Order: sequence, then C-alpha cells, then structure tokens
Amino acid sequence: MSAPPKVLIVDDEALMGLIYQKHLEKAGYQLLTAGTAEQGLAMIQNDKPALIILDVILPAIDGLAALRKLKADEQTKTIPVIIITAATSQEHYATLREAMTCGAAAFLTKPFGPDKLVSEIKRLALIAC
Repeated sequence: MSAPPKVLIVDDEALMGLIYQKHLEKAGYQLLTAGTAEQGLAMIQNDKPALIILDVILPAIDGLAALRKLKADEQTKTIPVIIITAATSQEHYATLREAMTCGAAAFLTKPFGPDKLVSEIKRLALIAC
C-alpha cells in the first residue's frame, strides 16, 4: 500500500491547517504545514508534496515570490500550487492575475469551505496525472 499523497499548506495562520487537516485526511491526503515561505520551501525539498497551498500574505517572503521560486526550479516547477488570499476586492484582480502569470494552478479567496479546497485538490490531481 502506497503512502497518501502529501499536501503542503503554507500559511502563517496555524489554524488554517487544523481546520482542513481532517477533511484532507478523510479525502486520502497527508497534510504538511509551514508558517513561512522559507519553512515551506525547505519542506518541499525534503518532503516532495504532490500539491502546495500557498498563502499570498506571509512574513518575509510573500507567497507570490515563493511561487516564482518554485516555478523557476526544475525540481519543483511541475508541482501544482493553489494560491490563497484574503485580499480585498481592489487587490483581488491584480493578485489573481499575478498568481496565474507566475504559474499558479488555481486561486482561492478566503474564507472557503473544506469541500471547496478538497474539490480543487482532486481536480488538480487529475490534471497532474
């Protein structure tokens, strides 16, 4: 029996991972969490997640800068990345456009329910295969 696919959530709100953990595990995924882009980038190298959920607003390195690093690296450029943000409506379009230009596979605006997140992960897992 193979290990469940790993999903990494990079979000400085620790509660985010706790909220979604049981839903992701029930759907057959193993959840990894990181509170900063630096932690997330290090975990990606060691843990090789199948998918990354990346918040835009993070301390030090923001999520869009981390996304650009991931997509520029031969070892990580094919990992699907879901960008999440709580951006206001004025910021939303610009953030969405930049995320998609940088290579994000999907974009979700907080708050969103666990079912929405799981359905996006499943959709991207099918695309990645």
